[in-house]
Amino acid sequence: MQFRTITLPYGARCRVPEHVQRIDSHSTHGWQLRYGTPTKFFSDLSHDNKGARAALAKAVLELRARVRKLPAPTGLQRKVSAHKQNDLPVGISGPILRQRRGSSVQECSFSVNLPRYGDKPLRRSVYIASKNTYSQERYEQALATAIQLRKEAEEEYQKAATAAKRKAVAKL
Repeated sequence: MQFRTITLPYGARCRVPEHVQRIDSHSTHGWQLRYGTPTKFFSDLSHDNKGARAALAKAVLELRARVRKLPAPTGLQRKVSAHKQNDLPVGISGPILRQRRGSSVQECSFSVNLPRYGDKPLRRSVYIASKNTYSQERYEQALATAIQLRKEAEEEYQKAATAAKRKAVAKL
């Protein structure tokens, strides 16, 4: 888990884990936990920030509890971009028409982006058909395969991200 050092208005310094934000305004002083929903505020219970460390300790305890029971935020794109020009799901492009060297027939395929936690994503090609054998049924079968590949990769990514987050919070 990543930490940063924050200097409080009265000069004390605190090491703060990610997902915990400091809020100091005219009327409010405390820590806001931004992991899962709803967010939760832990007040210093004073205007001179003397209760800041105790409030931070409470926020860290709640962070530990939430990380143990909630899946980790992944940052994976879940919705199709508004500018995408087709109705394919996130991470799937195509159909791509190409002709391999030495072949006289063009073939169609989908390109699938497979995310991997802590590593570069893989790109896989899902064959649809040659230009001569292309049909709506083959298109739909290949699309179902591509969607399944992407779904499985997202699930593995989520599991790995959650495991890493839980391992990191154990060190808090």
